Amino acid sequence: MAQVLEFKLPDLGEGLTEAEIVRWLVAVGDVVAIDQPVVEVETAKAMVEVPCPYGGVVTARYGEEGTELPVGAPLLTVAVGGTGAPEELAEAAPGAAPTVGGTAAESAVSSEYSGNVLVGYGTAGPAARRRRVRHESQAVAKPSAPAPAAAAVAAPVAAPAPVAVPGAGHGDGPVPVISPLVRKLARDRGLDLREVRGSGPEGLILRADVELAIAALERPVAATTTAPAAAPVPAPSAAGASSGERVPLRGVRGAVADKLSRSRTEIPDATCWVDADATELMAARAAMNAAGGPKISLLALLARICVHALARFPELNSTVDMAAREIVRLPAVHLGFAAQTPRGLVVPVVKDAGTRTAEALTAEFARLTEAARESALTPADLTGGTFTLNNYGVFGVDGSTPIINHPEAAMLGVGRIIPKPWVHQGELAVRQVVQLSLTFDHRVCDGGTAGGFLRYVADCVEQPAVLLRTL
Repeated sequence: MAQVLEFKLPDLGEGLTEAEIVRWLVAVGDVVAIDQPVVEVETAKAMVEVPCPYGGVVTARYGEEGTELPVGAPLLTVAVGGTGAPEELAEAAPGAAPTVGGTAAESAVSSEYSGNVLVGYGTAGPAARRRRVRHESQAVAKPSAPAPAAAAVAAPVAAPAPVAVPGAGHGDGPVPVISPLVRKLARDRGLDLREVRGSGPEGLILRADVELAIAALERPVAATTTAPAAAPVPAPSAAGASSGERVPLRGVRGAVADKLSRSRTEIPDATCWVDADATELMAARAAMNAAGGPKISLLALLARICVHALARFPELNSTVDMAAREIVRLPAVHLGFAAQTPRGLVVPVVKDAGTRTAEALTAEFARLTEAARESALTPADLTGGTFTLNNYGVFGVDGSTPIINHPEAAMLGVGRIIPKPWVHQGELAVRQVVQLSLTFDHRVCDGGTAGGFLRYVADCVEQPAVLLRTL
C-alpha cells in the first residue's frame, strides 16, 4: 500500500524564516529519488537547491514560482511504498492523508526515506530520524472514506489562494505571523496585522499578504487627494511618487537593506583614511608571479596585510554585546570580502584567513567569487565574518566611507591603484598610489587604535618587507 508523505520547506539555517520559490525542478507525476533536488529557492542569503528526503512519485506541489513560503510550509507530497511502480504510487494521491511515517507505515517508508535532517544546505549531514508517531488509523489512508482535510492538503498549486485585504483579519485573536521581517514591514507602514487575512497554511500571513494590504490601503488615500471638482485636474507629475516604479526589497537586496540599516542604527561608526604608495607592493606581486607556481592576487596580499594588522590591533576583530555590555574579542580572523553579483552585493567569508598562505587565499577568493556569480553560495559561505575587506577600486573609484558589516567592528576599503605625482626619496616622481579607508565601531576603540591599524596597513603596502618582521 502506497503512502503519501508531505515534504515541508526545511530549516535552511542561520535564522532564515522564509524562502522564495525560484524554479521547480520536478512536476506532478514525476518519479523522484531519495535526496533528489526538487525545487530551487532563494533566501535572503543564497540560492539553494532543496533535496527531498523521500523517494516516490510527486502527487502535488505547493506554491508557484515567485511565491514566498515560510519555513515549515508544505512544498510537495510524494507517494511512496507499495511495489514502487509509478502507476501504483500515483493512485495513492487522491484522498490519501499525508503522513511522515508511523508504526504501520514504518517498513514501507523506510526504503524511500533518507532520514536526514534538513537543516542548513542539503541533506548530506548525519542521518537522524525525525518522524512523528501517529496512530495506525491516522497513518494508513482509507480510500473508501477520505478525510476532507486530507483532500485539501493534496490540492494542486492551481487552487486559488485567499487574497489579503484589510478588514478581513483575525479580530482580537492571535495573529499567525512567523517572519519578523513581515512584522517589521507592517509596523513600518502602520498596518495592523489583525486586519490582514493570510494566504499561507492555516491562515499564515506572508509578506505578499502584507504588501497587498498596504497597496489596498493606499489606493483610497490616492483617490481622496485629487483636486476640487471645480478645478481642472492637473496631469500626473513625472516626479510624483505614484508614478515611480516600485521595486520590492526582497531576497539579497532586502537582506542588504536590513543589514545596512541595522548597522547605521546600532553602530556609532567613524572613518579615517590615508593615501599610500603601492608601487613596491605591485612590484612584489609581479616578482612572485614571475617566479612560477600559482598566481597571487592583489586581494590575497591585502588580506595577508589585514590579518597581520589585526594581530597587532585585536580590538578591530571583535563584536559588541550590548546586552552584557561587553566587547567580545574574537580568536580567529574570518575575512569577508565584498563581491558584486547579478543578484546584488554579497559578502562571502574566507574562514580562518589567518592560517592561510597567499596562494591558499587566492584560491579561496577565486572559488567564492565564482560561486557568488553562479548564485551557488551556501548560507555557511555568507556568515561568520569578523572583519571585511572591500576592494571598491574595481569600480574605478578612489575612496569611500564603508558601512560596517554588522555585527563586525570594522571594514577596510581599498580604492583603485593609479599613477599619481608622489614625493619619493625627496624627489617628485610618478608612483602607484591607493587610498585606504577604515570605518570602525567607536565603541571598541578610539582613534589612536584605528589610526595605528590603518598606518600599519599603509606601511605594509608601501614596504611589503615590513611583513617579514611578523613571519
